[in-house]
Amino acid sequence: MSKHLMSQFDADLSDIRSRLLEMGGKVEKMITDSMKSLVERNSDLANRTIDYDHEINRLEVEIDERCLEVLALRQPTARDLRFITLALKIVTDLERIGDQCRNIAKRARELNDEPPLKPYIDLPRMAVIAASMVTEALDAFVRSDDQLAYAVCRRDSEVDLLNDQIQRELLTYMIEDASTISRAIKVTAIAKCLERVADHATNVAEMVIFMVKGKDIRHTAAL
Repeated sequence: MSKHLMSQFDADLSDIRSRLLEMGGKVEKMITDSMKSLVERNSDLANRTIDYDHEINRLEVEIDERCLEVLALRQPTARDLRFITLALKIVTDLERIGDQCRNIAKRARELNDEPPLKPYIDLPRMAVIAASMVTEALDAFVRSDDQLAYAVCRRDSEVDLLNDQIQRELLTYMIEDASTISRAIKVTAIAKCLERVADHATNVAEMVIFMVKGKDIRHTAAL
């Protein structure tokens, strides 16, 4: 490949990285805003977050098309090929995170019309951890940093523990007072959405490890 074509190829890869980071930033905003709409009982923000999911869907389509264009025109090999094929998978995980945030905002909007069940403490903690996992997983991808990717995978257990704690607490609410069941189920759904956000961030981190080390750690305990 000539220097000119190499330069164009590098620009193509840089463009894909930039778009992925843009999509990641928008997803992080959705995580933050969906949780804020719940904690602050702000249904207008919940509605805006639900509508914002269209931005994530748009970027998914654009990045997919850009990756396929580079595959067709540049015919990359080895590590560059892994980068592009994994980028195609990563945008799917990011789009699904957007879907989870949209679901959180929908449940928040419903809960905002009812008396508060309890102060929200662990849910915002889950959201902060999940959002940071998304950020770090994308940073690891862009920088080809397998150590950061491993750290993201290990943090998934923090979110799982918080989710388990919330589920147990809400079950107690429902057993002790049947009038809380409807609200508790909605809060349970929000916790599950955040747990899935962390799972998607972990998926991205696992793909980074494969890209850098050629090692598939999915469904293993190799952390």
